Amino acid sequence: MTDSFPRRQARTRRFTLGAPRSITVSPDGGRVVFLRSRGGTDPVTCLWTLDLETGEERLVADPRELDDSSAEDLPPEERARRERSREQAGGVVAYATDRPVTMAAFTLSGQLYVTEFAAGLTPRLVETPGGVIDPRPDPTGRLVAYVSGGALHVHDLTARTTTTVAAPDGEDVTFGLADFVAAEEMGRMRGYWWSPEGDALLVARVDDTPVRRWHIADPANPDRTPAVVSYPAAGTANARVSLQIRTLDGTSTEVSWDDVRDEYLVQAVWDAHDLLIVVQPRDQRALRVLRVDPATGATSVVHEQTDPAWVEIVPGVPAHTASGALVTVADIDGARRLVVDGETVTPASLQVRDVLDVDGDVVLFRAGEDPTSIGLWTWGPEGPEELTPHPGVHSGRLVAGTLVVARQSLDADGTTTTVHRNGAERTIASLAELPGLEPRVTLTTAGARELRTALLLPAGHEPGTRLPVLMDPYGGPHAQRVLAARGTHLTSQWFADQGFAVLVVDGRGTPGRGPEFERAVRGDLAGPVLEDQIDALHAVAEQNPDLDLTRVGIRGWSFGGYLAALAVLRRPDVFHAAVAGAPVTDWTLYDTHYTERYLGHPEEEPDTYARSSVVEDAPRLTRPLMLVHGLADDNVVAAHTLRLSSALLAAGRPHSVLPLSGVTHMTPQEAVAENLLLLQVRFLKDALRSPERS
Repeated sequence: MTDSFPRRQARTRRFTLGAPRSITVSPDGGRVVFLRSRGGTDPVTCLWTLDLETGEERLVADPRELDDSSAEDLPPEERARRERSREQAGGVVAYATDRPVTMAAFTLSGQLYVTEFAAGLTPRLVETPGGVIDPRPDPTGRLVAYVSGGALHVHDLTARTTTTVAAPDGEDVTFGLADFVAAEEMGRMRGYWWSPEGDALLVARVDDTPVRRWHIADPANPDRTPAVVSYPAAGTANARVSLQIRTLDGTSTEVSWDDVRDEYLVQAVWDAHDLLIVVQPRDQRALRVLRVDPATGATSVVHEQTDPAWVEIVPGVPAHTASGALVTVADIDGARRLVVDGETVTPASLQVRDVLDVDGDVVLFRAGEDPTSIGLWTWGPEGPEELTPHPGVHSGRLVAGTLVVARQSLDADGTTTTVHRNGAERTIASLAELPGLEPRVTLTTAGARELRTALLLPAGHEPGTRLPVLMDPYGGPHAQRVLAARGTHLTSQWFADQGFAVLVVDGRGTPGRGPEFERAVRGDLAGPVLEDQIDALHAVAEQNPDLDLTRVGIRGWSFGGYLAALAVLRRPDVFHAAVAGAPVTDWTLYDTHYTERYLGHPEEEPDTYARSSVVEDAPRLTRPLMLVHGLADDNVVAAHTLRLSSALLAAGRPHSVLPLSGVTHMTPQEAVAENLLLLQVRFLKDALRSPERS
């Protein structure tokens, strides 16, 4: 069993270890910086560079080989502890560079390191007063800012001195960090930004005082004090977020905007053209880009979008072209479209996903006409141009004409990363392990809404052999499972090879089909998504008579777990068994920004919460249901499963609960991940056993 697919998938982090990621291109286009571990089962990520002129690939930083000068006088057991801590932290998990990409800063186990990319130089440990978070060099590479102890510090690399730029002025106040909902739901992982000249910083002040405190306990170890987390559940208070401009000479200027109306700080951009911030009201029906005057902190609106449902946050915008044109993305005429200097520049047939780079006056973005494929496109003076015409899921970078393309597809394992410069092409080698499992995926559309579906059958399946059906959805907003990429279908194929016809459906609410398709779940996260799973199931079964509709199971995790529980509770006539992993069962227990986008404020729209939650459906359970939840989950807390289980018990409805001790929302432990899949298969096979075998 040590070499089973589930264990190999866990050991390789879903076969991503050893693959290049987090790519940066130097402004001259001649050097590529990236992260990659040294093998497909090696969890320690290293920092690398690739010289595009010579083709030389060089290891810049391997955490296991770094000299820790501060550890020279430590006892052997302490040095060993530090090394173990580095490996458990995953090595160099992130880095930031100066503007010319000549140096980088990163952390290992909370310690700050800086390195130059010139050959022969090794990373240097910087002595700091405490655990370091999010170090970022200034554009010139002379200084490195970082957060420690909730304060923002700046270290002078030449003088080797450190200055505290902003220190907490309250017990629950931090400077320079993202608040919970920004990091969890808005894609903003940072809380400070350097000025283009490196002489000032825009700094977020986050006050968690009004946020409710939740306690995440470890029942398997009752001697441990529960972790206290600030969790802004739907309808409760968010953190108070404000901005200040802090100069290196000690002055502070408050940035002023109507933060009563627009309480969410979505993003900030400080480039050679402007200092911009993006703000949003609590109901998310507007998105405003504000210009900030660095001298006074005053703001003015430069761009505004509104929508009666919500305005979607699109990564990578706002941005500026070299000539100063503002780049945004807006929902226009039924499509998410690129807008440059106020002009819509992409057709309504193309759904824009995000903006990746702006190279001069050329914009690199991801988009697609078919939601199963996400391609790379550019827009420039000649209009939009497709760079990746073949099906697949693509990402990339574009700097000084150097194009990096990362491609996943159905015809190859993993991700292939190529660099194109001056007519030449180089490949950044992937050291990831091969899955040893080839998904046999049939992508099609189903039903009146042309729902995108993926059907996977067992290896060697003979037509005419009836198969139990396993629905394997995520099915909710912001995520797709039906894509032209092997990696998204590996687990589904493994389940198929256990004797199921596996069907994956992306219904209403999922991205890639346009604003109307996404907004169909406003006010009801249950009805449309469940209806689409059923419609697609019946449509696919009409074309594939081997699908036995008298034996239909469903499994899922997170929103998919919610959908699985919903299916057996509300439509037992269709679904005969379910495995619900980390399900959201009561939407008042999930965070403000995500939940209120779709269901509104619970005090103002209580009916939407009642309609979308499943706890009140507990007395309706007549089918086998397995609930799985990590007890240390601080995203979808275990209370979701425990409340549903209590309601089921009160109603006298038998069910199974599998608590995962010490596990958060997803588990990296090999044995747990493997056995979790094996237990699901056993449960589903028992529940869906054909009558003649009962």
